[in-house]
Amino acid sequence: MTLLQTLIAFFVALGVLIIVHELGHYWVARWCGVKVLRFSVGMGRIVYSRRLGPDQTEWALSILPFGGYVKMLDAREQDLAKLSPEELTREFTRQSVWKRIAIVAAGPFANFVLAIVLFAGLYSYGIPEPTARLRAVPENTAAYQAGLRGGELVTAVNGEPIRLWSDLRWRLLQLAVEGKQARLDIQRPNPGPSKGNLLDTKTLNLDSLSTSDLEGDFLGKLGIDLARPRPVLGRIVTDGPAMQAGLKEGDLILDVNGTAVADGLAFVELVRSSPGKPLLIHGQRNGKEFGVAVTPESYSKNNQTIGRIGTEVPLAPEMIIASDQPLAAIGKAIKKTWETSTLTLKMLGKMLIGEVSWRNVTGPITIADYAGQTARIGMISYLSFIAFISISLGVMNLLPIPVLDGGLLLYYALEVLTGRAIPERVGELAQRAGVGILMTLMAVAVFNDIIRLMS
Repeated sequence: MTLLQTLIAFFVALGVLIIVHELGHYWVARWCGVKVLRFSVGMGRIVYSRRLGPDQTEWALSILPFGGYVKMLDAREQDLAKLSPEELTREFTRQSVWKRIAIVAAGPFANFVLAIVLFAGLYSYGIPEPTARLRAVPENTAAYQAGLRGGELVTAVNGEPIRLWSDLRWRLLQLAVEGKQARLDIQRPNPGPSKGNLLDTKTLNLDSLSTSDLEGDFLGKLGIDLARPRPVLGRIVTDGPAMQAGLKEGDLILDVNGTAVADGLAFVELVRSSPGKPLLIHGQRNGKEFGVAVTPESYSKNNQTIGRIGTEVPLAPEMIIASDQPLAAIGKAIKKTWETSTLTLKMLGKMLIGEVSWRNVTGPITIADYAGQTARIGMISYLSFIAFISISLGVMNLLPIPVLDGGLLLYYALEVLTGRAIPERVGELAQRAGVGILMTLMAVAVFNDIIRLMS
């Protein structure tokens, strides 16, 4: 069932992205007066088609789902000898170079528009997300050296307001890629008798991050993690080790084996790592302290033996629903799309010069896996995933590689500069080189997908 959900989520996302991309080409071609002969979702042999509209455009579904195309009236592909002069004016190569540029650029542009629409809709609707409150900071990390200890709420990074954990992660990732420091504005609970928060600013040095760190949990490398609730026990399982030891719902765990427990997650991790080992728990119940001994029972999960004591421990972080007014949401969506696009290009540039591993190139298997995961989490995560993939598709199509939209735009840019089209022979050689580059990239992507799957 999980595999079926993953496949459905993947092909729905892929279909939306292909249709939007090709509709961009189609609409602008029609607007420029070019005759469209076929609109195909998929490549290869046509399995279903129907002709519609004044031009009797063939709307087709083809057998290979990975792609699509818009076939226009084109002298390079069709015999135009029998066409009337009026129809010849609607042939693609007879259009001005600026119209051809608009038609080609419309596909990637449509992907960016889709991302903006999805982001704007999500920002207007409201996204439940964790706040940017920090967990206890380990010593000997960049965050600890910056003076962060845990419990702080980050309100701004380099003057840019921060509301959500995802905002904090995104901004720090941008600064890490750019090699800049992060100035964090924070609110820290007042330890004194007076209520309220103390305001402070801390400078976080990101130089400790290597480019390989950016490929994984770079926040963890800095010593930054999401704050979790205090270790208060929830429901106790009947006759489990916790009940047998005398633990009760509502107990606050203070320390285990003499070591303070920072939060609920730390307590869970400690129990999981101690199958069959006695734990001396010091806690607080109704304002009074107590001590008990409990031995986690061994439990096998995913070929790994872990400990459990039979109690729930709430781990959900502090959440807020962040929503914006429509105009603000659109502006935020445009900014997010722009920043994601530029960050993608920067990471591609670092790959080319060897600063970032090519293991980050992903293919259809990984994308399908993420599609399934986000769909199971919920519609908000799934739509966010489609928005990010749409941006990636737009950026990749604009790369100056022959056979991609970016390659055609490069040809037309040279035509604008020189006043004449590139020679046909040069175009053919470039097309072959472009196919070779794409096949190599696809081979790398599939290889990386297989490695991830195996590991």
